[in-house]
Amino acid sequence: MENRFLAAHGTRDRTPLGTRAANRADPPTFGVEEEFFIVDPRSRRILSRAPEVLSNARHLGGHLCAEFTRAQVETNSPVCGTSEDAARFLRSARLELVRAAAGAGLAVIASGTPVLGDPASARVSDGTRYADIATHFGALREAHVVCGCHVHVGVPDRETAVEAAGHLRRWLPFLVALSANSPFQEGRDTGYASWRTITWNRLPSAGPPPLFRSLAEHERAVGALAGSGAILDRHMVYWDIRLSDHLPTLEIRVGDVAATADEALLFAVLTRGLVTRALSDVRHGVPAPEIDAPALRAAIWRAARDGLEGRVPDPLTGEPLPATLALDRVLGAALPGLEANGDAALVVGLLDRVRAAGSGAARQRAFLDRRGRITDVVDHLAVQTREGLP
Repeated sequence: MENRFLAAHGTRDRTPLGTRAANRADPPTFGVEEEFFIVDPRSRRILSRAPEVLSNARHLGGHLCAEFTRAQVETNSPVCGTSEDAARFLRSARLELVRAAAGAGLAVIASGTPVLGDPASARVSDGTRYADIATHFGALREAHVVCGCHVHVGVPDRETAVEAAGHLRRWLPFLVALSANSPFQEGRDTGYASWRTITWNRLPSAGPPPLFRSLAEHERAVGALAGSGAILDRHMVYWDIRLSDHLPTLEIRVGDVAATADEALLFAVLTRGLVTRALSDVRHGVPAPEIDAPALRAAIWRAARDGLEGRVPDPLTGEPLPATLALDRVLGAALPGLEANGDAALVVGLLDRVRAAGSGAARQRAFLDRRGRITDVVDHLAVQTREGLP
Protein backbone atom coordinates (compact mmCIF):
# COMPACT_ATOMS: atom_id res chain seq x y z
CA MET A 1 0.00 0.00 0.00
CA GLU A 2 2.70 2.45 1.01
CA ASN A 3 4.78 2.35 -2.16
CA ARG A 4 1.72 2.21 -4.43
CA PHE A 5 0.17 5.28 -2.80
CA LEU A 6 3.35 7.33 -2.83
CA ALA A 7 4.04 6.35 -6.42
CA ALA A 8 0.53 7.24 -7.53
CA HIS A 9 0.10 10.44 -5.53
CA GLY A 10 3.62 11.74 -5.01
CA THR A 11 4.47 15.21 -6.20
CA ARG A 12 6.29 15.73 -9.49
CA ASP A 13 9.12 17.46 -7.66
CA ARG A 14 11.74 14.72 -7.14
CA THR A 15 14.22 16.93 -5.31
CA PRO A 16 15.48 15.12 -2.17
CA LEU A 17 13.09 15.74 0.70
CA GLY A 18 15.58 17.48 2.95
CA THR A 19 16.61 19.88 0.18
CA ARG A 20 13.01 20.52 -0.83
CA ALA A 21 12.00 21.30 2.77
CA ALA A 22 14.90 23.73 3.12
CA ASN A 23 13.97 25.46 -0.13
CA ARG A 24 10.34 25.94 0.89
CA ALA A 25 10.44 26.49 4.64
CA ASP A 26 11.57 24.59 7.69
CA PRO A 27 8.97 22.06 8.88
CA PRO A 28 6.71 23.79 11.41
CA THR A 29 7.00 22.79 15.03
CA PHE A 30 3.96 21.24 16.66
CA GLY A 31 2.52 20.04 19.95
CA VAL A 32 -0.25 17.70 21.04
CA GLU A 33 -2.78 17.94 23.88
CA GLU A 34 -4.75 14.85 24.92
CA GLU A 35 -7.59 14.61 27.43
CA PHE A 36 -8.42 11.43 29.37
CA PHE A 37 -11.14 10.19 31.71
CA ILE A 38 -10.49 8.88 35.22
CA VAL A 39 -12.50 5.72 35.90
CA ASP A 40 -13.14 3.23 38.69
CA PRO A 41 -11.59 -0.07 37.51
CA ARG A 42 -14.37 -1.99 39.30
CA SER A 43 -17.55 -0.14 38.33
CA ARG A 44 -15.92 1.32 35.17
CA ARG A 45 -17.72 4.60 35.81
CA ILE A 46 -16.02 7.98 35.62
CA LEU A 47 -14.86 9.32 38.99
CA SER A 48 -14.04 12.85 40.11
CA ARG A 49 -10.62 11.93 41.49
CA ALA A 50 -8.25 13.60 39.06
CA PRO A 51 -6.35 15.45 41.85
CA GLU A 52 -5.00 12.12 43.10
CA VAL A 53 -3.73 11.20 39.66
CA LEU A 54 -2.20 14.64 39.17
CA SER A 55 -0.31 14.37 42.47
CA ASN A 56 1.02 10.91 41.57
CA ALA A 57 2.27 11.75 38.07
CA ARG A 58 5.63 13.09 39.16
CA HIS A 59 7.52 12.40 35.93
CA LEU A 60 5.20 14.44 33.70
CA GLY A 61 5.88 17.68 35.54
CA GLY A 62 4.33 20.63 33.73
CA HIS A 63 3.06 18.39 30.92
CA LEU A 64 0.00 17.22 32.89
CA CYS A 65 -2.79 19.46 34.13
CA ALA A 66 -6.35 19.55 35.41
CA GLU A 67 -9.31 19.83 33.08
CA PHE A 68 -12.79 21.33 33.38
CA THR A 69 -13.98 18.55 35.70
CA ARG A 70 -12.23 16.34 38.21
CA ALA A 71 -13.11 13.32 36.09
CA GLN A 72 -10.60 14.43 33.42
CA VAL A 73 -6.90 15.18 33.05
CA GLU A 74 -4.91 16.61 30.16
CA THR A 75 -1.39 15.90 28.90
CA ASN A 76 0.38 18.50 26.79
CA SER A 77 3.55 17.78 24.91
CA PRO A 78 6.61 19.98 24.69
CA VAL A 79 7.22 21.73 21.39
CA CYS A 80 8.11 18.99 18.90
CA GLY A 81 10.30 19.42 15.84
CA THR A 82 9.89 15.90 14.47
CA SER A 83 7.40 13.06 14.51
CA GLU A 84 9.91 11.07 16.55
CA ASP A 85 9.77 13.74 19.28
CA ALA A 86 5.99 13.53 19.37
CA ALA A 87 5.96 9.71 19.37
CA ARG A 88 8.29 9.52 22.36
CA PHE A 89 6.19 11.91 24.40
CA LEU A 90 2.79 10.47 23.48
CA ARG A 91 3.82 6.93 24.43
CA SER A 92 5.71 7.79 27.59
CA ALA A 93 3.02 10.21 28.83
CA ARG A 94 0.32 7.55 28.61
CA LEU A 95 2.44 5.03 30.47
CA GLU A 96 3.15 7.52 33.24
CA LEU A 97 -0.53 8.50 33.44
CA VAL A 98 -1.56 4.83 33.70
CA ARG A 99 1.03 4.30 36.45
CA ALA A 100 -0.11 7.38 38.36
CA ALA A 101 -3.76 6.32 38.20
CA ALA A 102 -2.99 2.76 39.26
CA GLY A 103 -1.17 4.13 42.30
CA ALA A 104 -4.47 5.66 43.42
CA GLY A 105 -6.47 2.50 42.62
CA LEU A 106 -7.85 4.10 39.45
CA ALA A 107 -7.62 3.72 35.68
CA VAL A 108 -7.49 6.11 32.73
CA ILE A 109 -9.22 5.64 29.41
CA ALA A 110 -8.90 7.42 26.08
CA SER A 111 -12.47 7.87 24.88
CA GLY A 112 -14.17 10.99 23.59
CA THR A 113 -17.19 10.49 25.89
CA PRO A 114 -17.69 8.63 29.18
CA VAL A 115 -18.80 5.09 28.37
CA LEU A 116 -20.25 4.68 31.86
CA GLY A 117 -21.14 7.33 34.40
CA ASP A 118 -23.28 10.45 34.28
CA PRO A 119 -21.43 13.51 32.90
CA ALA A 120 -23.59 15.72 35.13
CA SER A 121 -22.10 14.00 38.17
CA ALA A 122 -18.54 15.06 37.33
CA ARG A 123 -17.40 17.73 39.80
CA VAL A 124 -16.09 20.96 38.33
CA SER A 125 -12.41 21.51 39.05
CA ASP A 126 -11.27 24.23 41.43
CA GLY A 127 -10.94 27.77 40.12
CA THR A 128 -13.18 30.76 39.63
CA ARG A 129 -13.05 30.52 35.83
CA TYR A 130 -14.41 26.97 35.76
CA ALA A 131 -17.06 27.93 38.31
CA ASP A 132 -18.08 30.94 36.23
CA ILE A 133 -18.40 28.79 33.09
CA ALA A 134 -20.54 26.24 34.92
CA THR A 135 -22.83 28.96 36.25
CA HIS A 136 -23.10 30.92 33.00
CA PHE A 137 -23.86 27.96 30.72
CA GLY A 138 -26.12 25.90 32.98
CA ALA A 139 -26.72 22.36 31.75
CA LEU A 140 -24.41 23.04 28.79
CA ARG A 141 -21.55 22.56 31.26
CA GLU A 142 -21.97 18.86 30.47
CA ALA A 143 -20.70 19.56 26.93
CA HIS A 144 -17.28 20.05 28.54
CA VAL A 145 -17.28 16.49 29.93
CA VAL A 146 -15.69 15.14 26.77
CA CYS A 147 -12.11 14.34 25.80
CA GLY A 148 -10.44 15.59 22.66
CA CYS A 149 -7.09 15.77 20.93
CA HIS A 150 -5.78 19.22 20.03
CA VAL A 151 -2.83 19.77 17.70
CA HIS A 152 -0.91 23.06 17.75
CA VAL A 153 1.18 23.87 14.66
CA GLY A 154 3.62 26.76 14.42
CA VAL A 155 2.78 29.60 12.02
CA PRO A 156 4.65 32.81 11.18
CA ASP A 157 1.99 35.24 12.47
CA ARG A 158 -1.73 35.63 13.14
CA GLU A 159 -2.51 37.01 9.68
CA THR A 160 -1.00 33.92 8.07
CA ALA A 161 -2.87 31.74 10.58
CA VAL A 162 -6.22 33.19 9.47
CA GLU A 163 -5.43 32.46 5.83
CA ALA A 164 -4.19 28.93 6.56
CA ALA A 165 -7.33 28.20 8.59
CA GLY A 166 -9.41 28.93 5.52
CA HIS A 167 -7.58 26.23 3.59
CA LEU A 168 -8.01 23.71 6.41
CA ARG A 169 -11.80 24.04 6.74
CA ARG A 170 -12.40 21.60 3.88
CA TRP A 171 -10.62 18.79 5.71
CA LEU A 172 -12.45 19.03 9.05
CA PRO A 173 -15.02 16.28 8.25
CA PHE A 174 -12.22 13.95 7.18
CA LEU A 175 -10.38 14.52 10.47
CA VAL A 176 -13.59 13.95 12.43
CA ALA A 177 -14.10 10.60 10.73
CA LEU A 178 -10.49 9.53 11.20
CA SER A 179 -10.48 10.35 14.92
CA ALA A 180 -13.99 9.10 15.80
CA ASN A 181 -13.70 7.32 19.14
CA SER A 182 -16.87 8.02 21.13
CA PRO A 183 -19.90 5.89 20.15
CA PHE A 184 -21.11 5.33 23.73
CA GLN A 185 -22.35 7.53 26.56
CA GLU A 186 -23.85 6.45 29.87
CA GLY A 187 -23.94 2.83 28.76
CA ARG A 188 -25.83 3.28 25.49
CA ASP A 189 -24.85 3.38 21.85
CA THR A 190 -25.59 6.91 20.65
CA GLY A 191 -25.78 5.90 16.98
CA TYR A 192 -22.77 8.12 16.25
CA ALA A 193 -19.11 7.24 15.80
CA SER A 194 -18.14 10.56 17.43
CA TRP A 195 -20.75 11.61 19.97
CA ARG A 196 -18.16 13.98 21.40
CA THR A 197 -18.41 16.05 18.22
CA ILE A 198 -22.19 16.34 18.56
CA THR A 199 -22.02 17.11 22.28
CA TRP A 200 -19.24 19.68 21.97
CA ASN A 201 -20.86 21.49 19.05
CA ARG A 202 -23.83 22.44 21.21
CA LEU A 203 -21.67 25.19 22.70
CA PRO A 204 -22.29 28.54 20.99
CA SER A 205 -18.63 29.16 20.12
CA ALA A 206 -17.83 25.60 18.95
CA GLY A 207 -17.87 23.99 15.51
CA PRO A 208 -16.21 24.93 12.25
CA PRO A 209 -14.99 28.51 12.01
CA PRO A 210 -16.37 30.90 9.40
CA LEU A 211 -14.19 31.66 6.39
CA PHE A 212 -12.29 34.82 7.28
CA ARG A 213 -10.48 36.79 4.61
CA SER A 214 -8.54 38.95 7.09
CA LEU A 215 -7.47 39.09 10.71
CA ALA A 216 -9.79 42.08 11.16
CA GLU A 217 -12.78 39.93 10.14
CA HIS A 218 -11.70 37.30 12.65
CA GLU A 219 -11.41 39.86 15.43
CA ARG A 220 -14.87 41.26 14.70
CA ALA A 221 -16.36 37.77 14.97
CA VAL A 222 -14.62 37.14 18.29
CA GLY A 223 -15.89 40.51 19.51
CA ALA A 224 -19.44 39.56 18.54
CA LEU A 225 -19.19 36.30 20.52
CA ALA A 226 -17.98 38.21 23.57
CA GLY A 227 -20.62 40.92 23.20
CA SER A 228 -23.43 38.38 23.10
CA GLY A 229 -22.19 36.50 26.15
CA ALA A 230 -21.49 33.37 24.11
CA ILE A 231 -17.94 33.44 25.50
CA LEU A 232 -16.67 34.73 28.82
CA ASP A 233 -13.15 35.30 27.49
CA ARG A 234 -11.10 34.68 24.36
CA HIS A 235 -10.03 31.25 25.62
CA MET A 236 -13.64 30.16 25.09
CA VAL A 237 -13.43 30.57 21.33
CA TYR A 238 -13.86 26.84 20.72
CA TRP A 239 -13.82 26.76 16.92
CA ASP A 240 -12.40 23.58 15.38
CA ILE A 241 -9.50 25.70 14.08
CA ARG A 242 -8.40 28.37 16.54
CA LEU A 243 -5.76 31.07 16.60
CA SER A 244 -3.67 31.28 19.74
CA ASP A 245 -3.69 34.60 21.55
CA HIS A 246 -0.27 34.17 23.12
CA LEU A 247 1.66 31.79 20.86
CA PRO A 248 2.45 31.78 17.11
CA THR A 249 0.38 28.65 16.54
CA LEU A 250 -2.76 27.43 14.86
CA GLU A 251 -4.73 24.95 16.96
CA ILE A 252 -6.80 22.19 15.31
CA ARG A 253 -9.33 20.98 17.88
CA VAL A 254 -11.69 18.78 15.88
CA GLY A 255 -10.52 15.31 16.99
CA ASP A 256 -11.71 12.88 19.63
CA VAL A 257 -8.92 11.77 21.91
CA ALA A 258 -7.29 8.86 20.12
CA ALA A 259 -7.71 5.38 21.54
CA THR A 260 -3.96 4.75 21.25
CA ALA A 261 -0.73 6.72 21.14
CA ASP A 262 -0.17 5.43 17.59
CA GLU A 263 -3.46 6.96 16.42
CA ALA A 264 -2.72 10.19 18.28
CA LEU A 265 0.61 10.36 16.44
CA LEU A 266 -1.13 9.70 13.12
CA PHE A 267 -3.69 12.44 13.74
CA ALA A 268 -1.06 14.96 14.85
CA VAL A 269 1.41 14.31 12.04
CA LEU A 270 -1.29 14.23 9.35
CA THR A 271 -2.65 17.50 10.72
CA ARG A 272 0.81 19.07 10.60
CA GLY A 273 1.07 17.92 6.99
CA LEU A 274 -2.22 19.61 6.13
CA VAL A 275 -1.10 22.83 7.84
CA THR A 276 2.26 22.69 6.04
CA ARG A 277 0.41 22.38 2.73
CA ALA A 278 -1.89 25.25 3.71
CA LEU A 279 1.05 27.50 4.62
CA SER A 280 2.61 26.77 1.24
CA ASP A 281 -0.66 27.69 -0.50
CA VAL A 282 -0.78 30.94 1.47
CA ARG A 283 2.81 31.79 0.48
CA HIS A 284 1.96 31.19 -3.17
CA GLY A 285 -1.19 33.31 -3.08
CA VAL A 286 -3.65 30.43 -3.51
CA PRO A 287 -7.05 31.56 -2.15
CA ALA A 288 -8.91 29.37 0.34
CA PRO A 289 -11.93 27.62 -1.19
CA GLU A 290 -15.38 29.07 -0.65
CA ILE A 291 -17.32 26.51 1.38
CA ASP A 292 -20.77 27.36 2.67
CA ALA A 293 -21.05 27.16 6.45
CA PRO A 294 -24.23 24.98 6.34
CA ALA A 295 -22.56 22.53 3.93
CA LEU A 296 -19.53 22.27 6.17
CA ARG A 297 -21.59 21.73 9.33
CA ALA A 298 -23.66 19.08 7.56
CA ALA A 299 -20.53 17.27 6.39
CA ILE A 300 -19.11 17.29 9.91
CA TRP A 301 -22.40 15.92 11.26
CA ARG A 302 -22.36 13.06 8.75
CA ALA A 303 -18.70 12.31 9.48
CA ALA A 304 -19.49 12.23 13.21
CA ARG A 305 -22.35 9.83 12.62
CA ASP A 306 -20.62 7.43 10.23
CA GLY A 307 -16.95 7.67 11.15
CA LEU A 308 -14.66 5.58 8.97
CA GLU A 309 -17.25 2.85 8.59
CA GLY A 310 -19.64 4.92 6.49
CA ARG A 311 -19.34 7.87 4.15
CA VAL A 312 -17.53 11.15 4.60
CA PRO A 313 -18.87 14.09 2.58
CA ASP A 314 -16.40 16.37 0.87
CA PRO A 315 -17.88 19.77 1.79
CA LEU A 316 -16.34 21.40 -1.27
CA THR A 317 -17.97 19.10 -3.82
CA GLY A 318 -20.87 17.68 -1.78
CA GLU A 319 -19.76 14.17 -2.75
CA PRO A 320 -20.27 11.52 -0.01
CA LEU A 321 -17.10 9.43 -0.16
CA PRO A 322 -16.60 5.86 1.04
CA ALA A 323 -14.12 5.78 3.91
CA THR A 324 -11.24 4.34 1.88
CA LEU A 325 -11.57 7.04 -0.77
CA ALA A 326 -11.95 9.72 1.91
CA LEU A 327 -8.68 8.67 3.55
CA ASP A 328 -6.92 8.69 0.18
CA ARG A 329 -8.27 12.17 -0.58
CA VAL A 330 -7.12 13.75 2.68
CA LEU A 331 -3.80 11.95 2.42
CA GLY A 332 -3.35 13.24 -1.12
CA ALA A 333 -4.03 16.78 0.08
CA ALA A 334 -1.52 16.47 2.92
CA LEU A 335 1.15 14.63 0.92
CA PRO A 336 3.20 17.68 -0.20
CA GLY A 337 3.37 18.81 3.43
CA LEU A 338 4.11 15.30 4.69
CA GLU A 339 6.94 14.91 2.18
CA ALA A 340 8.40 18.29 3.12
CA ASN A 341 8.31 17.25 6.79
CA GLY A 342 9.72 13.77 6.13
CA ASP A 343 6.55 12.06 7.42
CA ALA A 344 4.91 10.57 4.33
CA ALA A 345 5.93 6.94 4.88
CA LEU A 346 5.04 7.12 8.58
CA VAL A 347 1.52 8.39 7.92
CA VAL A 348 0.82 5.92 5.11
CA GLY A 349 1.98 3.07 7.33
CA LEU A 350 -0.13 4.17 10.29
CA LEU A 351 -3.18 4.62 8.08
CA ASP A 352 -2.73 1.06 6.83
CA ARG A 353 -2.74 -0.16 10.45
CA VAL A 354 -5.93 1.76 11.22
CA ARG A 355 -7.63 0.37 8.11
CA ALA A 356 -6.70 -3.15 9.27
CA ALA A 357 -7.73 -2.69 12.91
CA GLY A 358 -10.80 -0.51 12.35
CA SER A 359 -11.48 2.91 13.80
CA GLY A 360 -11.57 3.57 17.52
CA ALA A 361 -15.37 3.72 17.42
CA ALA A 362 -15.63 0.44 15.49
CA ARG A 363 -13.34 -1.32 17.95
CA GLN A 364 -15.41 -0.11 20.90
CA ARG A 365 -18.57 -1.50 19.32
CA ALA A 366 -16.82 -4.78 18.47
CA PHE A 367 -15.97 -5.34 22.12
CA LEU A 368 -19.57 -4.79 23.14
CA ASP A 369 -20.74 -7.22 20.47
CA ARG A 370 -18.52 -10.03 21.76
CA ARG A 371 -20.39 -10.62 25.02
CA GLY A 372 -22.93 -7.81 25.19
CA ARG A 373 -21.22 -6.29 28.24
CA ILE A 374 -20.60 -2.56 28.21
CA THR A 375 -17.96 -2.99 30.93
CA ASP A 376 -15.87 -4.88 28.37
CA VAL A 377 -15.66 -1.67 26.34
CA VAL A 378 -14.11 0.22 29.26
CA ASP A 379 -11.65 -2.60 29.91
CA HIS A 380 -10.73 -2.62 26.23
CA LEU A 381 -10.15 1.15 26.29
CA ALA A 382 -7.92 0.88 29.35
CA VAL A 383 -5.75 -1.73 27.62
CA GLN A 384 -5.50 0.30 24.40
CA THR A 385 -4.64 3.47 26.29
CA ARG A 386 -1.71 1.59 27.83
CA GLU A 387 -0.56 -0.76 25.08
CA GLY A 388 -1.32 0.87 21.73
CA LEU A 389 -2.82 -0.12 18.40
CA PRO A 390 -3.33 -3.85 17.78
